[in-house]
Amino acid sequence: MNIIKNKNFQSERSLYHLVDTIVDNCTFKGEEDGESPLKEGRNITVKNSYIDLRYPLWHDQNLIMDNVELTINSRASLWYSKNIKISNSKLHGIKAIRECENININNCDIISDEFAWRNNNLNISDSKLVGVYAFFETNNININNLTFTGKYSFQYVENMQIKNSNFDTKDAFWHAKNVEVYDTVLKGEYLAWYSENLTLINCTIIGTQPFCYCKNLKLVNCKMIDCDLAFEYSDVKADIIGDIVSVKNVGSGYVNCDHTVVINEDAIYPLNGIVNMKK
Repeated sequence: MNIIKNKNFQSERSLYHLVDTIVDNCTFKGEEDGESPLKEGRNITVKNSYIDLRYPLWHDQNLIMDNVELTINSRASLWYSKNIKISNSKLHGIKAIRECENININNCDIISDEFAWRNNNLNISDSKLVGVYAFFETNNININNLTFTGKYSFQYVENMQIKNSNFDTKDAFWHAKNVEVYDTVLKGEYLAWYSENLTLINCTIIGTQPFCYCKNLKLVNCKMIDCDLAFEYSDVKADIIGDIVSVKNVGSGYVNCDHTVVINEDAIYPLNGIVNMKK
């Protein structure tokens, strides 16, 4: 492997088409404000470096990043790239990681609106994320120990598994398909409307009007805190620990809980759901 070390780059496409190279302790910034400094790279490692330029890593393949800071100015940092490993790094530019494939992220701090759109095969572990519209139309996602804050997340995603995480997110999982969530806190209004094949196990759900218009929704040993008007027109099988504030117009299936208020009004579809209360 070639090594580029202790250098600063500021011009456009400064390391264009880099191949079989380690970039160590370098900076990408300056008055020239060039863009796309590491575009079209192959088999490159970027470590201990600072990137302050736009569109730095487009169309790269076999990319490793470790201890790299992508600043707020590094907008749209990774697009159209494949086979990416990012660890111990900061991703602080808007629209990071779009239309990429085979991405592994570990121990990263991410502040990025419109993060991770339209990707395939994305793994995230032991990380923090702040941003709106995260993961839009991304498929085949594995998440473990992610703390996330932001609205409109996971819309139109397919084939996802989440474990041991904590989300504070409004309008999450809309139109999501084939999703499994384990041992996770989900806080936010209007959770998972129009989702299909969503299963939650040992989770805590917090917020108004969750799970409306869902198909094949399953909740196993979950808690629902401050949840009212839940499950409207949904096909649901729910075993809840404790109370639910209220359920409304349950479409089909069943809801087991300690206590709730059942509201059936203005029903536009046949209602075949059963609500069983222990109290």
